[in-house]
Amino acid sequence: MKISIVTAVYNRQGTIGEAIRSVQAQNYRNVEHLIQDGGSTDGTLEIVESLANSLTYVVSVRDAGIYDALNRGIARASGDVIGVMHSDDLFASDNILGKVALAFEDNKIDGVYGDLQYVSASDPNQLIRYWRSGPYEPRLLGRGWMPPHPTLYLRRSVFERLGCYDTSYQIAADYDAILRWLNFGKISLCYIPEVMVKMRVGGESNRSIGRVIRKSLEDYSAIRRNGVGGLGVLIQKNTSKLKQFIVPHDIIPQ
Repeated sequence: MKISIVTAVYNRQGTIGEAIRSVQAQNYRNVEHLIQDGGSTDGTLEIVESLANSLTYVVSVRDAGIYDALNRGIARASGDVIGVMHSDDLFASDNILGKVALAFEDNKIDGVYGDLQYVSASDPNQLIRYWRSGPYEPRLLGRGWMPPHPTLYLRRSVFERLGCYDTSYQIAADYDAILRWLNFGKISLCYIPEVMVKMRVGGESNRSIGRVIRKSLEDYSAIRRNGVGGLGVLIQKNTSKLKQFIVPHDIIPQ
């Protein structure tokens, strides 16, 4: 099984190298890494090109934002399974993709996901939040549930049948797509009960009050559009994040 990893990047010279090395360190080898650069001007592309190996495929061209870049990367992908590695993120260990591939040996499974750690922007060993997603049940969508997007891997057929990211959303296109795949597409998911990805805090959705407000508006639009409820779902989606700041006693930062 071939796994395609798509990374959209723009001016992230401080973190893109670690993201690339994290992919290259995986012990599952049938992987291609598709890097979609938006025309970086800060040295990002030079770092990408210096680290690229025979399984790294780089395109640098102006795009219409992160979701347009992800769509372009997915269109280039040749893998049986496709996932996303954001330019600020890294895998929690070197055997994550092996476990993803193992889960996909069940032909009934359309997607695989796991847990996510939010870590300090300056120190990925400093834990900020822990997103323990838990097993998926359709009723959870009405409670604002979603799998952590950076941990989600899908068969190519899901994108071909149900589409990619709607670029009319600037921040919540991943939530909109996940609701479409799950509620309308009825795809089946397998949960890997461990941390798959470490995500640095300070992303696009929460860098300012204006972005937080816009994200809430886009989330509400996605909820209504995909038929999973209304304002109550949005409230539960936001309040459910509070427990992520209470680190379970059995969790030791990796």
